[in-house]
Amino acid sequence: MCGIAGFLTQNYPQLSEGHLLDMGNSIQHRGPDAKGEYLNEHVGLCHRRLSILDLTEAGNQPMFSEDGSIAIVFNGEIYNYPELKAELAEQGASFRSTTDTEVIIHLYQRLGTDCLAKLNGMFAFAIWDNKQQSLFIARDRLGKKPLYYLSHEGRFAFASEIKAILTLPDVPKDVRVDAVYDFFAYQYVPDPKSIFKHIHKLPPAHFLVHKNNALHIEQYWDVDFSSVKQQDESTLKTQLQTLAQACTKRRMLSDVPLGAFLSGGVDSSGVVAMMAQASTSPVKTCTIAFDDEKYNEAEFAQIVAKQYKTEHHEFLVSQNVTDTLEHIVSFFDEPFADPSLVPTYFVSELARQAVTVAIAGDGGDEVFAGYQKYNTDDIENRLRSKFPSWLRRSCFPLLAKVFSLSENTFMRKACSLFTSLSVSPAMGFYITNAQIKDKQWHELVKADVANSLGNYHPSKFTVETYNKAKGEDHLAKILYTDIKTYLPGGILVKVDRMSMANSLEVRAPLLDKEMLEFAASVPSYLKFNKGEKKYLLKEAFKPYLPDDILYRKKMGFSVPLANWFKNEIKPIAQKFIIDNPKGLPQYFKMDVVNRYWKQHQEGSADHSNLLWSMLMFEMWWQRYVDD
Repeated sequence: MCGIAGFLTQNYPQLSEGHLLDMGNSIQHRGPDAKGEYLNEHVGLCHRRLSILDLTEAGNQPMFSEDGSIAIVFNGEIYNYPELKAELAEQGASFRSTTDTEVIIHLYQRLGTDCLAKLNGMFAFAIWDNKQQSLFIARDRLGKKPLYYLSHEGRFAFASEIKAILTLPDVPKDVRVDAVYDFFAYQYVPDPKSIFKHIHKLPPAHFLVHKNNALHIEQYWDVDFSSVKQQDESTLKTQLQTLAQACTKRRMLSDVPLGAFLSGGVDSSGVVAMMAQASTSPVKTCTIAFDDEKYNEAEFAQIVAKQYKTEHHEFLVSQNVTDTLEHIVSFFDEPFADPSLVPTYFVSELARQAVTVAIAGDGGDEVFAGYQKYNTDDIENRLRSKFPSWLRRSCFPLLAKVFSLSENTFMRKACSLFTSLSVSPAMGFYITNAQIKDKQWHELVKADVANSLGNYHPSKFTVETYNKAKGEDHLAKILYTDIKTYLPGGILVKVDRMSMANSLEVRAPLLDKEMLEFAASVPSYLKFNKGEKKYLLKEAFKPYLPDDILYRKKMGFSVPLANWFKNEIKPIAQKFIIDNPKGLPQYFKMDVVNRYWKQHQEGSADHSNLLWSMLMFEMWWQRYVDD
């Protein structure tokens, strides 16, 4: 992995190589092994390298074409680059390094932006074409690697992380009010927005061309769930086993030490099993343990570690969260509130002590339907079909309103259920999974903020994505929605920032392009089968894993938030949320915030998820806005 950044000098003439150095130094954690800058009268490019392939200087960046007309900065890995390199060599290309970066240069010279169709990997890169006087920027299909850009008053800059853009002079920090609402609804800011008005995310599977002072953005790929295979279960299971082995093996190519994250869940355990099949030496595995047994999966990780005789490392997350929380959160330069960012940081820190590359099971839940929310959605959708629409739309909102008057947990769940059943399946999916309910938002938000939002509602993001999915299969539409929203906005952001904070590369075989396209073609009933989540994936992993791993209740990478707010992180949370907040009062009524805090401390209500979002928002604000 690496960090990339740069700018166009047009309308930004005061920028110098010193500004490139500042941008690169702000993301030094992404690539501590080497650095490079390139500046001409049109463009500035900088790179911070985490050396994985070709550890020599030949692999340093920016990298140039043989004639010097093409310059590239690249973050990521192209897993099929050996095959592509062989094809290019047959066509007469010559290579000065053994890197995948040089392969991209040759592909671009031959195919232009169409080179993206050839690449299988995780990537974000920028190519300056001196002949065309154009900047070509692209991001991988699922958004594993980040790319932000500033477009304001004719000025253009880009970077792997927002903090690099903020080092430039005269970058406005206007916060988007709708993005604040999005954050509290989703725990992240969905693309193409960022929290800042003039800084944007390049969406996954998109490329950008800046030429002649004009910006062109285009989607180059999408996943299609509508073309379903008609093969029998046994054939599909065999195909999935073969694919899982191939996708894992191609991610084991590395010139530096390599290992795996092992949580003890189906996905990471299956990936470790695939690694063990392909490796001639013991696989290095890393796991996180909690002293709260409700959240501790270490014993299950140990089962897999013993079965495959891995070199196993374990880290106990206990009394050191408060001491490191501000440091951990500082790596997110827009608000982000998935609580599992904490254990992800620690498992990355642990892994980096032994390896530079870790292979993980990310993506299995979104691709093969592994979350409990799919079970909940299935129940709700079947209930929805049992009542006529006129009844659902007229009576159920009234029932929801009655149940909303209570703070009782059961009543609140009933309120959410009736609200969800009264609307469309897409809107229902949003309501059930939103991290802040409409009632809470309206209680909290200040009148002037509400007025500035007008009719805006974060559900727009979910509903529009759901409706873009091809076909009529509801589960397929839900999976498509998560793959296009929650996966790149939540899961992959968390893994990228926390691994890169520790200069660790993470690879995900279950998110391989071929794996995703195969999974999209599998009938929904073989993913979610009579309440059994990830059915086909579990069948494929059956020869490799015991039933205790395959069929135990899913825990997820959770943390004991409710208890943390009463004990471990209470002092630091009180400092930011109650005693000295600076960002929260811009948007929320602080008397209501104080009431939520008091209710949680007294045990009359569990507001831990909302309080965590407030804490993450306030920590972000005080570092990146009120600095």
